[in-house]
Formats: sequence, C-alpha cells, structure tokens
Amino acid sequence: MRDYYKGYLFILPAFLLLLIILGFPAVAAFLQSFNLMWVATPSFTLGSYKALASDPEFLTSLMNTVIFVTVVVSSHLVIGLGVALLLNMDLRFKWLWRVVAILPWTMPDVIGGLVWRFMFDTLPGIVNSVLLRTGISAEPIDWLGNPTLAFLSVMLAESWRGYAYPMLILLAGLQAIPRQQYEAAELDGCSAWQKFIYVTLPNLKHMIIIALVLDVIWESRLFGMVYSMTGGGPGYSTQILTLLSYKQYFQFFNVSYGASMAVVLATVLFFISLPYLRMSMRQQL
Repeated sequence: MRDYYKGYLFILPAFLLLLIILGFPAVAAFLQSFNLMWVATPSFTLGSYKALASDPEFLTSLMNTVIFVTVVVSSHLVIGLGVALLLNMDLRFKWLWRVVAILPWTMPDVIGGLVWRFMFDTLPGIVNSVLLRTGISAEPIDWLGNPTLAFLSVMLAESWRGYAYPMLILLAGLQAIPRQQYEAAELDGCSAWQKFIYVTLPNLKHMIIIALVLDVIWESRLFGMVYSMTGGGPGYSTQILTLLSYKQYFQFFNVSYGASMAVVLATVLFFISLPYLRMSMRQQL
C-alpha cells in the first residue's frame, strides 16, 4: 500500500500545476459566463449566451473558424501523410530529413505569423518580389489587405506551420505496420497503390482518427498565427473565435461575453474529442 501511494505522490506536483494553470481558469470562465464571478453584484443570467445568437460578429467568426479548421486540418492530413510516407522510406540521411520536416512545427505560431506577414507584405515581401520578377503579376498584390486573399494567406501559413503534428502521429503509425503484410501483398502481385489502399490505410485508421481529432482541437484554439498576421482583419474577414474572445476580454472588457464564447468553443471541442476518448478507453480495457 505504501508503494501504491508513492506513485500518486510523484504525480501530485504535475497534477496541482495543471489544476492551477488549466483548471482554475476553466472554472472561472464558466462562472464568469453566467455573471457569477468577479462582478460587483453576482447574479445568474443567460444574457451573454442569448446575445451570441444575434451577434453578427460572433456568427461571422464562428463561420470563419469552421472554414479555417476544415481547410487547415485537411491540408495537414494530406501533407502530413505524404511526408510521413516519404520519411518512412529507406532514405540516406533519414534523420536529417526528419529534423527538417519538423522544423516548421517547432516555430512558435506568433513568430511564424510575423514571418509570413513580412513575406506577404505588399512592397518588400518576397512573395510579391518573386511574382513581379517572374512576370506572373504586373503589379504588387495586397495579400493581407484583401479579405479573401488575407484569409487564404492565413490558412496557407498555418498549413505550412502545423502539418508536422499529424505527420509525427502518422509516421509512428506507419512504423508500427508489420513488414510481413507488405511482403504478402507483393507476393499476391499488388501494386504500390494497392498496397497503400489495402494495407497502409486500414492499419492507419486509428492513427488518422487520433491525428484528426487532436489537430481539430489544436487549430480551433489557434491564436498567435492569426493575431500576428492580420489581427483578424481586414474587417472581420480573418477573425476566428479565439481572437474575438480575446478582444472581448482584454480590449472591450466584456468579461461575461468573452467567457461565454470560450465556454461555447470548449463545449464544441469536448464533443469533438469524444471519439478519441472512447478509443483511448477501449485500448486501456
């Protein structure tokens, strides 16, 4: 029994740290959304949640978030799977190529956003410089000043920065596939495409679900990339829910309203995470 409780003592510092850093803000945001915490006269109300349904800025930000997460996560899975397949091959200096593939993900999203912001700058940016020198464009393009181009630019930047996260998950899944299955497929005369369809993808099914769920959660809570590239502009064209919640909290000081947005986003992400939680519990059983 003494050894049994020693294990809990070892994880107690990490548990308390998580409780303070994550648990307390989550409970505080939940109470603030109902106007029950850090107000002069606490009173339970659903006013903030009712206002969300008729707020055009919130609905626009919600739609932007859905589009952004759908496009970025899809690109992450496609690019990540492609790069994982390449890195799983017998290559010279494989360790070097793996380090290079992971480098974008090691960059903080705020720094990545600043780098892409300078690249897409109208005059000194390298993107316009290449387009002008090659004759593809006759004049500089205002990438971050046009609502449509700005949204596409942000999604492109995040597709580059974050693809390594699902790539690592899928690469781990590829390395766990028994080599005998590929050898059996070769003996049956399967082509490379048939081996990918009938051997690789079925074995990666669970890893793809894990990568999909975790990447959706990660991208839904993204803040630094969008904030440092466009600040949500022009207008509301690139504004996502995390950025709108931040503005309501720290710029407009609408604490209850900002908290209600955070609670709505957290609730949606909780239901999205259920397949991953169900799968994890089945593996433990």
